[in-house]
Amino acid sequence: MYTIDEIQKKINDYIDNQKFEGNPEELYAPIEYILRQGGKRLRPTLCLLACDLFGGNIEDCMVPAVAAEIFHNFTLVHDDIMDQAPLRRGMETIYKKWGSDVAILSGDTMLIKAFQYVLNTDNKYRYEVFAELCKVALEVCEGQQLDLNFETRDDVTLDEYLEMIRLKTAVLLGSVLKIGAIVAGADEESQKIIYDFGVDIGMAFQLQDDVLDCYADVDVFGKMTGGDISDNKKTYLYLYALGMAFEEDEKTLRDLFKMPKGRDEEKIKKVLEIYDKYAVKHEVLAEIEEMFNVAIMDLITKLDVATERKDVLLDYAKYLYNRNK
Repeated sequence: MYTIDEIQKKINDYIDNQKFEGNPEELYAPIEYILRQGGKRLRPTLCLLACDLFGGNIEDCMVPAVAAEIFHNFTLVHDDIMDQAPLRRGMETIYKKWGSDVAILSGDTMLIKAFQYVLNTDNKYRYEVFAELCKVALEVCEGQQLDLNFETRDDVTLDEYLEMIRLKTAVLLGSVLKIGAIVAGADEESQKIIYDFGVDIGMAFQLQDDVLDCYADVDVFGKMTGGDISDNKKTYLYLYALGMAFEEDEKTLRDLFKMPKGRDEEKIKKVLEIYDKYAVKHEVLAEIEEMFNVAIMDLITKLDVATERKDVLLDYAKYLYNRNK
């Protein structure tokens, strides 16, 4: 069994040795820029952790793990265009640095690169891995469209929001764990259990992002807080507040989210005041804790693997749960 540090070093070393440059330079320079930033690289980490958990050779899993990281960064590039986000990981976004036209093309190129990496995996599991990445790529796009739809709807429900974040964020965490299990030769039942675990922690992970977007330390978080409020995103915090608020506060909140998109410090301040009035942060953190505990317990009780083999993955999940960025 590998430690988390050992796995992450292998991932970082592998990516550092990859060449992403090409011609025209303007197309590839942004790809180099974002992939050299590092970030949490949690998706390839989860992929290799799953492979190791089931007794597989993590070297066999490195290429699809990196494919998942490239794919994830593609989604970030396009997400930043749609949100007109200036910062990512404490640095200018590709959208801000090069403009939307270059960001679109570079993002598309990253998606193609991700699929090319998968095609270089071992023939024994190439089809299954490729099919899983195609499936999750469609789901992420579906989730992104739902997120856009919600910006102009006044009747979004909490259940609809949870389905959106399942598609936009959580399924990718499930898929990378499943890919690791596939490469390790795990049976279908085990693949499903590890996939479901990934989706469950992915849901909690996204709700954490909702909270951090409002309340994180900007210097630690790596981007400006209040972005979701500025973009009129119907997050879990917003929807929960609507359900709790008295009529006057509910109307105020709805009116604030009808304002034009764009940074408005007074708007952010007023929204957070309503959130604080109804202890929204506290309630959402309690929901996250429950989601996380259920996911952990399901993995412990349902997955037929020696307990000690689960410990590294469980420790990493706990690390994600306690993150502040």
